[in-house]
Amino acid sequence: MIFKAIKDVAPSLTSGILIVVFVSCVIFGVQMYFGFTPGVFSIGSSVFLNGQPHRILTYPFYHRTFAQLLLNIAALVLLSSSLEKGVGTVRFLFQFLLLSSFTGLFYSFLDLLQEEGMGAHTEGLVPVTLACVAVTTMHTKMTRSFLFGVSFPTIALPWVLLIITTALVPNCMLPCNIIAVLIGWVHGRGWLSLVDMSEARAGVLEKVMPFRVLRSFSGPMFVPASTEDRRKTLLPQINPTPGSYPVQAYAPQLFSANTATMVYEGWPNSKGAQTDPTPPPSLHGHVSAHGVGSSVGHSLEQSFGQSCNHSHGHGHSHGQQ
Repeated sequence: MIFKAIKDVAPSLTSGILIVVFVSCVIFGVQMYFGFTPGVFSIGSSVFLNGQPHRILTYPFYHRTFAQLLLNIAALVLLSSSLEKGVGTVRFLFQFLLLSSFTGLFYSFLDLLQEEGMGAHTEGLVPVTLACVAVTTMHTKMTRSFLFGVSFPTIALPWVLLIITTALVPNCMLPCNIIAVLIGWVHGRGWLSLVDMSEARAGVLEKVMPFRVLRSFSGPMFVPASTEDRRKTLLPQINPTPGSYPVQAYAPQLFSANTATMVYEGWPNSKGAQTDPTPPPSLHGHVSAHGVGSSVGHSLEQSFGQSCNHSHGHGHSHGQQ
């Protein structure tokens, strides 16, 4: 029961998110096995002072403790899946590296400008996750967001999540997160379009290894780069079986048992009612038949009691004429 509730709330796992999580877990396992020096892949002023530019690419996958790894993975899965579903798996992976590289480069340069440095290096998936959220909010049409029952402008969502993640995730630096949100905002404005991957280029890469293998997997969702294919993947067409609509099962029976009927598109069609325009001689029969037709018509807009009162009053006025 608990797992079912978690499955309904948590977003579906996509291929791009799974690749990032897998690489992070592999690097953490290698680090624990070989006993690497803490902060070996972190970013800071040492990127320029020690000549280690590779840290700009590796820092988002590096985590010092298991708790830090779990919290970063949770933030990535919950907050970044919408970007992958919006641009496709291939473009998401490219934008992931693009946003993380710009964030690491600017943060390392800012740390270098300090007299004694900021005193702490940073790593993990949180900065690039916040950048992905900033990109998503720049492209969404929603003007208001809700978090824990509080409504606020959608443009402020990355800043609210920045405060929460900085306070909860260990070894998460506030300046780096601020830079990440600004980089995501710049990318969402389209100012990094010259270095971004196009949809046509991503569609070509999908047909080569290893993305061709990822598309064959049935577990995680591979999101195509093409807009039409992406819409078919995320919003599959539902073809209901004929006769499965509730309105067909509860269609009004406006004919007697001895009247010859036909069924047209699931609804009963009486021949006798169409060929005999003469009203019944009884006033009681006229009122009841007209009342039923009036109540069925008004039930789509009014309550059951109002439709009955309207049909009763209409029947008496017609009888007086």
